[in-house]
Amino acid sequence: MNINYDKNNNGLIPAIIQDATTRKVLMLGYMNEEAYLKTTKTKKVTFYSRSKGRLWTKGEESGNFLNLIEIKVDCDNDTLLIQVKPDGPTCHKGTDTCWNENNLPSFGFLSVLERVIKDRKENAAIEKSYVASLFKKGINKIAQKVGEEAIETVIEAKDNNDELFLNESADLLFHYMILLEAKGFNLKDVVGILEARH
Repeated sequence: MNINYDKNNNGLIPAIIQDATTRKVLMLGYMNEEAYLKTTKTKKVTFYSRSKGRLWTKGEESGNFLNLIEIKVDCDNDTLLIQVKPDGPTCHKGTDTCWNENNLPSFGFLSVLERVIKDRKENAAIEKSYVASLFKKGINKIAQKVGEEAIETVIEAKDNNDELFLNESADLLFHYMILLEAKGFNLKDVVGILEARH
């Protein structure tokens, strides 16, 4: 890897630390060539601490190591993106990230939709939405709706109307997410199984 340590002050380059699974940015540190080489050798992320004036392996005191998955260098060869699997919180203040964020998987809009479905379930007694009405009817009705939407998706898959197929696919996914919530699970549980199979 061609890294330009001479471009920045004191031979230090920024190292952005990202969770390889959740893609959350966990922290920013600095590396010199020695820290980079130690990181690649030990597979534990090591920085050059500007305050301590020495190499510092994240987790050497706390046990919250950053286990190396992959290192990428940017287009100017002077910034690193380091993907890791963290052992516990990353920030010295005990939080998952140095921005006080939870390091949870995000599936974009599907995660937003998942939270809405959960809210509808928790407030089903007072909520007047379609989702709340399904939760009131119980697991059998929810499972039945998933079956109906699956059949409709299969029917549309055999035709040539892409718009109808995509609409039925959206209905199937939506009702499946309701079923997951009804059973006490969420998307990350299913993704975890897929990852283990992979």
